[in-house]
Amino acid sequence: MKQKVISFLSTCNDDIKNLCTYLYEHPETSYNEYNACNYICDLLSKNNFEIDKKFLNIENAFMARKGAGHPKICYLCEYDAIKNEGHITGHNLLTAMSVSASIALSSVIDNIGGSVILIGCPGEYLGGTKGTMVKQGVFDDIDVVMVAHPDISTCESGSSSAIIPLGLKFESENKLTFLNKESYTSLDAVLLTLNTLNSIKKGFPNNLEINSVISNGGYTTLLLPSDSEIKFCIRASDTKTANYAYDKIREIANYVTKLIDIPNTFFLYESPNKELVTNRALNRLFSHNLKENGIININPARDIYAGLSLGDVSHKVPCIHPYISIIDNNSIKYGSLDFAKATLSPFALKQCNIAAISLALTAIDLIENESLLNEVKTEFFNTRNS
Repeated sequence: MKQKVISFLSTCNDDIKNLCTYLYEHPETSYNEYNACNYICDLLSKNNFEIDKKFLNIENAFMARKGAGHPKICYLCEYDAIKNEGHITGHNLLTAMSVSASIALSSVIDNIGGSVILIGCPGEYLGGTKGTMVKQGVFDDIDVVMVAHPDISTCESGSSSAIIPLGLKFESENKLTFLNKESYTSLDAVLLTLNTLNSIKKGFPNNLEINSVISNGGYTTLLLPSDSEIKFCIRASDTKTANYAYDKIREIANYVTKLIDIPNTFFLYESPNKELVTNRALNRLFSHNLKENGIININPARDIYAGLSLGDVSHKVPCIHPYISIIDNNSIKYGSLDFAKATLSPFALKQCNIAAISLALTAIDLIENESLLNEVKTEFFNTRNS
């Protein structure tokens, strides 16, 4: 079966290259990925996938399926780009890897049993849609989730930061400044909140960082600021610590409201992300297949400072998020225009092919060897309950 997967995928090289190139040449920003979504779905339809477009009523999201029953192996796509920069983090190649792995596995899924599922997840740069999908129960019946990310070095799956994008608004009356010199304003409440937060930060855990900006503080000196707003980015190594900071900010804001009688409102200005919890058994299995197919040098687990919407999924189902080097020129930096161009290089497409084969073969291992799947699931439940 593994050899059939490899042979079948070799017949799809042009389709995968064209997909990667199309996404590169037609970059679309978060939640505007109309052409990308349609192109991917057309390719999946060509390979006899059952496709639900506008999945969960989310524009540019989709779910594609082939096969029946368990184990249900899920891959994920991210296909948004950065405005005026394009695919500088390689989402075009990430999608190519996931689509390629899905198509490869689909070629044998009716023979070995189980299901292959590919979910298109728009808007990753704005917090992503995976958290919403988790809340809607999309992953409740899925056995494992895998996604490989292009990078400048090949690394095992590690962790990411827990992120809470918290907004805080204070509202006061709209009055003329020169007639109300003694009145407290919404801007007073904002400044008092920030000053209080800065005063108590010394007692916060070391694995916690809070960045803030006054996103609204009035627009003319003639009127007292009536609507003032702060945006916080709470970043921590785990969700428990991030929630600790969230609670502290709420306590401060509520105290300020009580002190100067300026009401407050909290909101999330983007989707929050939990930290990524890597399933080590699944990671080990994928790394083995990666080496078997030609990528020998694999660095230890990479822990990234950024947030990943996959983090939410990893608290629901066993997940991995390894990194695949797509460059053979050490001068190229991740997140650069040169990195985006490198996604179309012959070396990058070769690495994409190896990663896709390894993702598909890992799925076959899990489907054909129940003890491996049980090991993955046992680790997940033990980690979740610890």
